[in-house]
Amino acid sequence: MTAPLSSGTPAPRLLHHQVDGPLSAPPLVLGPSLGTSLAVWDGQVAGLARSHRVVRWDLPGHGGTPGALLAGAGGVAELGAHVLRLADALGIGRFAYAGISLGGAVGTWLAVHHPDRITSLALVCSSARFGEPQAWRERACLVRAEGIGPVAETATGRWFTADFARSPAARAALDDLRAVDPEAYATLCDALAAHDLRGELAGITAPTLVVAGREDPATPVAHARELADTIPGSTLIELPGASHLANVERPEPVRTALLSHFAPGAAPGADDASRHAAGLAVRRAVLGDAHVDRATARTTPFTAVFQDFITRYAWGEVWTRPGLDRRTRRCLTLTALVALGHHGELAMHLRAALSSGDLTPEDVQEVLLQAAVYCGVPAANAAFAAADRILAEITHAAAEN
Repeated sequence: MTAPLSSGTPAPRLLHHQVDGPLSAPPLVLGPSLGTSLAVWDGQVAGLARSHRVVRWDLPGHGGTPGALLAGAGGVAELGAHVLRLADALGIGRFAYAGISLGGAVGTWLAVHHPDRITSLALVCSSARFGEPQAWRERACLVRAEGIGPVAETATGRWFTADFARSPAARAALDDLRAVDPEAYATLCDALAAHDLRGELAGITAPTLVVAGREDPATPVAHARELADTIPGSTLIELPGASHLANVERPEPVRTALLSHFAPGAAPGADDASRHAAGLAVRRAVLGDAHVDRATARTTPFTAVFQDFITRYAWGEVWTRPGLDRRTRRCLTLTALVALGHHGELAMHLRAALSSGDLTPEDVQEVLLQAAVYCGVPAANAAFAAADRILAEITHAAAEN
């Protein structure tokens, strides 16, 4: 049973929030970026809520949370305390957490200072230190003097690539920014100026996924690499064609990455039912709902045992492991299928990788060239032909839409 959306009157002193998904499912808390509302997660929440109790929250002065909730200086620690207070009010003890930019900084602080509460962590376009403090102090002064207007005028270039900037999703995000309380925004700029957890990242024990937009000017890829290089055992995914609000600009790849990282039962020691549930979520994320639905519809009593086997073993145990990111697993799978001449499976994985955005045509080209050297020219020739045909189909379908 799915819980109704609970964005009604929040308890006193609580962050405004919305809950989606089964009440009995593992809890997942989603934190927003500065200048955005909880709607920034709209592209991911439906997929995540199939397997999680998803709790989204608004920053003070953003969306439905009053700016007056910032009782102190508005530091990241204060925001973290508000998140814990919200979790307590909802009866949530331990929870997974994903956050964008400032929301990610809150998650990092929680993982450092309250490791007993965080089961798993995802940081999207975030940083352990958001650049030089003076730039944030200057922005705070600007907003206090002139309001949100000047910041909103330049936000498009910070948040989105030029190709995406005129999209309805980009316009909706800017509308949310224009509605933000200026004093709360300025106070949170001061919080970002003071934030620096670089010396504490190595103490994070929660399994961590770091997602970066390769065209992000606000938190460049170098910031993400520092997080991934310092947090033990973390995984880094870099998304081409994505800027600072990568989950808005590239919703499907971010959703796929989060589904894999937070898949229930992916941890060692999970039972068969949990591995099957985790595997099914990742299988859908990698191959797409349409393919999995077709495979399920074709299942017979005779083949059901095999479908259960590959869902638990291939998808629930191997594809869910944190040691390799999704993009690397895609490349390895394509290479193996080229080498063994499994053309049907190769076409399926090529289509899924290109359609999801996990791999670009240029990425596939490099993989197939590498395969030509080590797997043989005839094998690569067939693979190039399949990839060329699939790219044409994807391009044609996009043009029709």
